[in-house]
Amino acid sequence: MNMVLALTGVAVIMGGILAFVNHVTEGPIAQQKEKTLADGIKTVMASDDIVVAKTDTVRQNDAKGKELTYVIYQAQDSRQQDLGAAVESTTMGFGGDLKVLVGFDTEGNVLGYTLLEHAETPGLGAKADKWFQQGEKGDIIGKNPAEELVVSKDGGKVDAITASTITSRAFLLAVNNAYKAYRHTPVDNTTGATRQNK
Repeated sequence: MNMVLALTGVAVIMGGILAFVNHVTEGPIAQQKEKTLADGIKTVMASDDIVVAKTDTVRQNDAKGKELTYVIYQAQDSRQQDLGAAVESTTMGFGGDLKVLVGFDTEGNVLGYTLLEHAETPGLGAKADKWFQQGEKGDIIGKNPAEELVVSKDGGKVDAITASTITSRAFLLAVNNAYKAYRHTPVDNTTGATRQNK
């Protein structure tokens, strides 16, 4: 009986400590995520003079009928000039979800990107954070996904990461899907907002 009471007491105390630590750390963690996102938007939009004018959550079905969710951050400069948008897009990579933030100008050209989350193999698929950047082998910066970005192995013009074709395909799919969400957004179920093409 004493052992049961002791174990129960320890479990209750440990649960209380964990709940307290979670409560203390959730604020700073949320602030760090917000800062990381704000810095990411500046990076992918290639500008420090950025204001997020509007945020939309968009849901679209992929070719297989699976519903995908995109977050679109409409960007303006301090003079309220439209700069385009940063779009969060997630696909399934080799090791799990591959979440990308892609910046597009008002014409739909890729300004930049950053990986927000991935579970790709270190030294292989994890190279996606640099491989497709400007001046690198798979450079997609300045390209317009109106003509889908496809790896050269599949007849496209983008060099895949060496020994990581699956990750490369997943990454380009995330970018292509982000572009489609940005350019051809139907009425948004969450906000009722629509995307107007110029």
